[in-house]
Amino acid sequence: MARSGLLVDFGGVLTTNIFESFQAFCEAEGLVPDRVRNAFRSDDEGRQLLFDLELGKLDDAEFERRFAGHLGLAPERADGLIDRMFGGMRPDRDMEMAVVMAKRQGIRTGLISNSWGSGRYELDRFPDLFDGWVISGQEGIRKPDPAIYALGAERIGLPPEEIVFVDDLRGTLKPAREMGMATVHHVRAQETIAQLEELLDVKLGR
Repeated sequence: MARSGLLVDFGGVLTTNIFESFQAFCEAEGLVPDRVRNAFRSDDEGRQLLFDLELGKLDDAEFERRFAGHLGLAPERADGLIDRMFGGMRPDRDMEMAVVMAKRQGIRTGLISNSWGSGRYELDRFPDLFDGWVISGQEGIRKPDPAIYALGAERIGLPPEEIVFVDDLRGTLKPAREMGMATVHHVRAQETIAQLEELLDVKLGR
């Protein structure tokens, strides 16, 4: 049976690739291209700084100061670090329109996002896209904690078994799948939209 709900990630799903933006940042700052990616994936201190930012335990300025130092950047490079790290990201209009089209056709839509500090979402646009949303820094929980998926389902008023969840990171799909959601690993809009059309039984493409 077709699912009746759609939950999506933000960075890397409704935007262009986040890791490409990190790489461009590293090149601009004179760092090896994978320095930020590796700091978040395989470096304990870097990962903890990220987790604390996503959970709202660190404000933007404190994260920027500490992460700049962790990367070996000069102190004066800390200000505006987060915005520069995301400077290469752009909205993926095809994915945004797919969410809008789903909502217009009666699919309950929502967002589950691990946030990067404050003020980085166009909240005034959210009602056009989503019936509900969960932003980690506001809730004090982050993916892949199962609680954040359960809250996302609650916010759009559906049980997990009726929902499709889309993320660009495979590791964040597993908890959603274990609680009964269908999952889509996002790489390119065309492929994701085709999978969603089948799972939701609606037309989402142009």
